[in-house]
Amino acid sequence: MNLDGNLDRPKPLAELAWESRFVQTFPGDPEKQNFTRAVRGAAYSEVTPTPVSKPRLIGWAEHLAAELGISRPAAGDAGGAGGDRGDRASLELLAGNLVLPGMRPYAARYGGHQFGHWAGQLGDGRAITLGEVVFPSRGGRLEFQLKGPGPTPYSRRADGRAVLRSSLREFVCSEAMHFLGVPTTRALSLVLTGDAVVRDMFYDGNPAAEPGAIVCRVAPTFIRFGNFEIFAAHGEHDLLKRMTDYLIAEYYPELIAGDRGGGGGGGAGDGGDRGDVYARLLDEIARRTAVMVVHWMRVGFVHGVMNTDNMSALGVTIDYGPYGWLEPYDPAWTPNTTDAAEGRYRFGNQPAIALWNLGRLAGALFPLINDEQRVLASLNLYRDTYRDAHAQMLAGKLGLSSLAGEEDVALAEELFETMAMVETDYTLFFRGLSNWDAKARPDAESFLQHVTPAFYVDALPPEARQRWSAWAQRYARRVAAEGASDEARGRAMRAVNPKYVPRNYLAQDAIRAAERGDLSVLERLMRVLTTPYDELPGEEDLAARRPEWARTAPGCSALSCSS
Repeated sequence: MNLDGNLDRPKPLAELAWESRFVQTFPGDPEKQNFTRAVRGAAYSEVTPTPVSKPRLIGWAEHLAAELGISRPAAGDAGGAGGDRGDRASLELLAGNLVLPGMRPYAARYGGHQFGHWAGQLGDGRAITLGEVVFPSRGGRLEFQLKGPGPTPYSRRADGRAVLRSSLREFVCSEAMHFLGVPTTRALSLVLTGDAVVRDMFYDGNPAAEPGAIVCRVAPTFIRFGNFEIFAAHGEHDLLKRMTDYLIAEYYPELIAGDRGGGGGGGAGDGGDRGDVYARLLDEIARRTAVMVVHWMRVGFVHGVMNTDNMSALGVTIDYGPYGWLEPYDPAWTPNTTDAAEGRYRFGNQPAIALWNLGRLAGALFPLINDEQRVLASLNLYRDTYRDAHAQMLAGKLGLSSLAGEEDVALAEELFETMAMVETDYTLFFRGLSNWDAKARPDAESFLQHVTPAFYVDALPPEARQRWSAWAQRYARRVAAEGASDEARGRAMRAVNPKYVPRNYLAQDAIRAAERGDLSVLERLMRVLTTPYDELPGEEDLAARRPEWARTAPGCSALSCSS
């Protein structure tokens, strides 16, 4: 039995009951030709994916497919003659070569603030949503979106295609984040197109042909802050209200429970005091966004391009572009070469940027809320939620029941200051700390024995060693004041401090192997990342700190927005 209670075997993707609720709900662009243009008075433009020559399935998210009751498609092959195993139609669908009844593929229209500046119309320039499927076991519908299936009216000067390196990184990270417990969109498949794509990886005048690929992304919705911003910017307040009502009715129905009546789209804000439902929506988006960013900080994830068009209205992580994983702890690190000088989207600035982005969403929704103090209350809710959730997150990483007072806050602050003295691997340090029996063996030498694998130096300088020894003694005293045993504390810490994360160099290893036709590296990495908190004998090399060769290697130290 699959998760939808179906006694049948898992169904091929091509045999699902496809719908187009989004397209049917909103006005679309009347122009049907696919060329770059400014769009007005519409929520989307219908566009058909551009066919590819030799699709080949090289990545399949087994866990997500099992959750949804979907069978694995045909693999295809380099010559495009595959299909002996699995169904060929589903592979063609995932490659953008097949549009089924019920589907009305489209690219969404939205705007956004990029690097702090209003960029005007943006839209799905290299993503096309095929349609939606209702999954009763998931409590609603899911959208299936292809990234890299060809140009759309929003592609500007681009080709709408994606390369293997960026597609593989998105495929890996989407699923890894899910198993790390971070709110995220999912990735179902990774398909090689058989066609080359030319990219200038670092925008330095050195374009090169790379293998093309397409990722199928899955989420309840890909509505983002920018969907509301574009309507507000053009004074399209009817569309703004319709989009907001749709979001509430479909994805935040608790906000209008017992408050129905009036017009369509759930009746949000239709007369009386129901206008406050829009403010309550902003509250909930703010709360979810705060929780999401706290999770980013917990696992060391750096989004890299937190423009408002890359912020989900559901408070989940979307658009895995030039993301990176914090290896040596450095709050000023950003993986995005475009952001290298300013560092706007650096690791330590992500909480503040999320608030700034929420301010732009609040501005877009203001014509519906029309209450400045109420909007400020929503933004303050983000601050309060983040502050409390972040404090609880740090306590959990340290194995404490809470950060109780100024001394505990100082203990955490001193930890990060000391980590910054010498390159200290963020993931390995906390995992090592979780294995230290600080009650039974509170001495500094025992502490250093467990955390030394996190240091990117052969020997600690004397000052750093002294600082670490002093911190370890303070931490041991604090742990002794807790009621939990070393075993219980360690177990709780290992539940929130992962051993395995999709490190930048691991993704690059998988990319290089896949370019050679070797998928075993990707398959092993995906398998390990489904249990990131477990001890996995024989897989310890995937938990190792960044090798020296990867310090400055392209794809490991930094990436561009084309990545």
